[in-house]
Amino acid sequence: MKEELDNLYRKYNNRIYVHPDPLEFLYDYPQLRDREIVAMVASCLAYGRVKQILKSVSTVLNVMGPSPYDYLDSVSLEGLMETFRGFKHRFTKGSEIACLLYKIKSAIRGHGSLNNFFLSGYNAGYGSVFEASMIFLERLELQYKGNCCSLTPSHQGNSAFKRLNLFLRWMVRKDNVDPGGWQGILPSSLIIPLDIHMHRISLLLGLTRRKQADIKTALEVTRALGKYDISDPVKYDFSLTRIGMHGIRERFIEKYKYQTPGVS
Repeated sequence: MKEELDNLYRKYNNRIYVHPDPLEFLYDYPQLRDREIVAMVASCLAYGRVKQILKSVSTVLNVMGPSPYDYLDSVSLEGLMETFRGFKHRFTKGSEIACLLYKIKSAIRGHGSLNNFFLSGYNAGYGSVFEASMIFLERLELQYKGNCCSLTPSHQGNSAFKRLNLFLRWMVRKDNVDPGGWQGILPSSLIIPLDIHMHRISLLLGLTRRKQADIKTALEVTRALGKYDISDPVKYDFSLTRIGMHGIRERFIEKYKYQTPGVS
């Protein structure tokens, strides 16, 4: 199983397999201060049909221009509300994207970067970034009292926090796919971005027995993948999601299902 997972990683760990994926927007921003803003926007909008996701992210980034950092530095809350008045992405309204951008602006203004803002609540002694992620969400909510609930989950919820974990994967890991850039967080502490597709694959491979795609399941899947690479268990996420897109999921799962060492 480890050999096959590593083979999948070597095969799909290439940017030619990224499209269509909101991750691709990050490659256009070499400056970290811009890229972390783009990653936050792209990950928060990463729900629904991928075609609509790419269109919505493009709309926001086109408004912000070549430097999202400079744009947010110069724009007011009123300006954001007016600019995105007609924006809509599924359940997300223009006021919510304006709310999110203003919270990002405020976090950066207070800490210098989103990286520093996250690290202000991070303890490297924790087994994962989960506790820091909840502090991050709670403190982000305090940056502005406006409501952007379709974009940022409640820190008191019990979802899988898929979009937040996706954001952290993009910003912490650095390889041929994930551009990274954040400092101070180990890849070993990341959590798998669990959605319905990854949950189905994880069940079939025996990475979890839990039927609910929540944070407990995400942590269990991450621990199971850690048996194959404890230093970077989330590195398998991208390649495992690609086996379905490229027509080999059934063959792979039939060969390896239920062969994973027991999960705890």
